[in-house]
Amino acid sequence: MPTSPAEGAQPDVVIIGAGPAGLTAGLNLVRARRSVLMVDANRPRHAPTLHSHGTLGLDGIPPLELRRVGREQFLAYPGAAHTSGLVESVGADLTVSVTGLRGGPDLVVHPQAVLVATGLTEVLPAIENLRAYYGTALHSCIECDAYEKSGQALALLGSGPDLVDRALEIAHWAPDLIVFCGDLSDADAETLAAAGIGLEREPVVAIEGERAVMTGVRLASGRVVAREGGFVRPDWIPQADFLAETDASRDAHGRVVVDARFRTSVPGLYAAGDVTAREPMQIAVAAGEGAVVARTIHRDLLGRPVARDGRLAEGSPDFRDGEFIG
Repeated sequence: MPTSPAEGAQPDVVIIGAGPAGLTAGLNLVRARRSVLMVDANRPRHAPTLHSHGTLGLDGIPPLELRRVGREQFLAYPGAAHTSGLVESVGADLTVSVTGLRGGPDLVVHPQAVLVATGLTEVLPAIENLRAYYGTALHSCIECDAYEKSGQALALLGSGPDLVDRALEIAHWAPDLIVFCGDLSDADAETLAAAGIGLEREPVVAIEGERAVMTGVRLASGRVVAREGGFVRPDWIPQADFLAETDASRDAHGRVVVDARFRTSVPGLYAAGDVTAREPMQIAVAAGEGAVVARTIHRDLLGRPVARDGRLAEGSPDFRDGEFIG
């Protein structure tokens, strides 16, 4: 199984990131007989999580095990290559410059297409001991982990415009919920109170626990509010600064803007998975996007593109009289 590209070889596609979106896209592209180089810095944001949930056939699998198996399955095909590296830049002509990591080589490659599947970086609230419990007692993904928290006394930490909506959703699984946030409006506080959700406005300074078991949330006054676990609302930062030379469109939060088929505003440049910040941010969703973008890339390289509204371009065998024929 090749783990790095042959010297001088230029892949059809470079995939940046080896999470569920990148690995699924890579697998589908090598099965389409495309040569693919996958570049991965191996810094997944789900690394602290012990188990991932909600993916058919894989419920409960450790995320790092999923990455390992996915990489092995991708590399089992001719045309597949993987390298450990950090992408420094993607040029306007799609030239990809890579600094090798963990023994991987420095590379400059010239693919026909580039897929960005780097996901997000999570910036957690500055709370003492929070990271010690993150991925076990505390989580960020409600869809992924709320079921396991059913009936527990939970905390919701962080801030953001969607904090109240997240609280109302979490309370479906665990009605004993307290939101720890000092900057909610009076209207938001009333919404929480009407739903039976508690609110603590005093600043949080630490997470308390015994023998790796979370027991409470310590406030600035020293008071400890007993809690068994909960959820954190991090700030999410897209990993896409290496696209600066391409002028690819990004939204106000830095997320890569794509069409229905995961094309960016730059021909030959695609993005899928959490770097586009679609909801929910689950493995199954990212993997599905990887499958869709793989087909888009393959057909674009054939010169038989999929239209931006999701239909096959006119003139293809599957597009007759203006109607899509599946």
